[in-house]
Amino acid sequence: MSVFGELTGQERVVAQLTDALAGGMTHAWLFTGPPGSGRSVAARAFAAALLCPQGGCGECPNCRQVRAGTHADLLLVRPEGLSYGVRQTRDLVLRAAGAPSGGRWRVVLFEDADRCTEQAANALLKAIEEPAPRTVWLLCTPSAEDLVTTIRSRCRLITLRVPPSAAVAAALTERDGVDPARALAAARAAQGHIGRARRLATDPDAAARRAAVLTVPVQATSLGPALAAAAALVKTAEDEAKSVTGQLDEPEREALRQAFGEGSTGKGVAKAMRGMAGALKDLEDRQKSRATRVKRDTLDGALLELAAFYRDVLMLQLGADVELANADHADDLRRLAFSPALPALPAAPEATLRRIQAIMRCRERLTLNVAPLLAVEEMTIALFQG
Repeated sequence: MSVFGELTGQERVVAQLTDALAGGMTHAWLFTGPPGSGRSVAARAFAAALLCPQGGCGECPNCRQVRAGTHADLLLVRPEGLSYGVRQTRDLVLRAAGAPSGGRWRVVLFEDADRCTEQAANALLKAIEEPAPRTVWLLCTPSAEDLVTTIRSRCRLITLRVPPSAAVAAALTERDGVDPARALAAARAAQGHIGRARRLATDPDAAARRAAVLTVPVQATSLGPALAAAAALVKTAEDEAKSVTGQLDEPEREALRQAFGEGSTGKGVAKAMRGMAGALKDLEDRQKSRATRVKRDTLDGALLELAAFYRDVLMLQLGADVELANADHADDLRRLAFSPALPALPAAPEATLRRIQAIMRCRERLTLNVAPLLAVEEMTIALFQG
């Protein structure tokens, strides 16, 4: 199967990239699209097509190495912390300037390029303004506006859309063997985010976390339950962050100790151990930044689940004939939409809009480093007040 077969519901994008391979190449590309649209998947498929002698067959060693992120001519950048600094960017630019080791191109795939600091963006701009002759930059951001104008003006823009639920469900059934009914429910709940849809359909823990988040609207009917719901949301995010980072932190520390020769004897070991202390401190700082990002991303995902829930409530109140993301919670949606069983909660569409605005305001405050518990408590109070 061609590498572009992994792009679900993106026929127009596949046509653009295929045309470029046939003779419309440029040195810098910007892949944009909302979370779950597959912008990184599209960029990696394009990288494979550039590095594959057959233009992205999906089966040769080049394609498999790109998929695994191990190809010698692919520089894969995934910022783990909250930002990507100028020192890292300068090092990346130097490595990107090298000649390809085997094929025609050297490809830099920069996921979440919007995490570059201002100084890092300036260093990246210089590399894109004066590119090495055989280097191709593939930048990924949610929106073109997330990058400075000078960078995005030098890139060819590829915009991905949120794929339809039916297309996501079909992909889950064909590639993962998920039951069609469960696949469609997961696709609707994930609102086209194929990675999240796969987790909801195949990971019971992910489905349980979503179910817990969606109890907030019917539980937050007074001050006490609203504050309890806020605490539960923040603790869930913290627990998931610990789970994710815990699997990464200790192996990284152990690899660093081995690199410095901990436990060895002989000349120069004492000096190496002194150097290891500083390296461990740098590693711990990066790991803390990664943990903060994972926690923030997890909490933001929960807030998006809530926003989608209230969006469904609003659609019911307005009588709109649209697909509901949370059709598997139809009874709770109707209770909040018309509220005979929940008299404490205003059921007017205007109140539902205020709740959605409160969720979006909370998301914005979290990006401004407001204490998560305070921001979420303010939001859950607004949910019951309407």
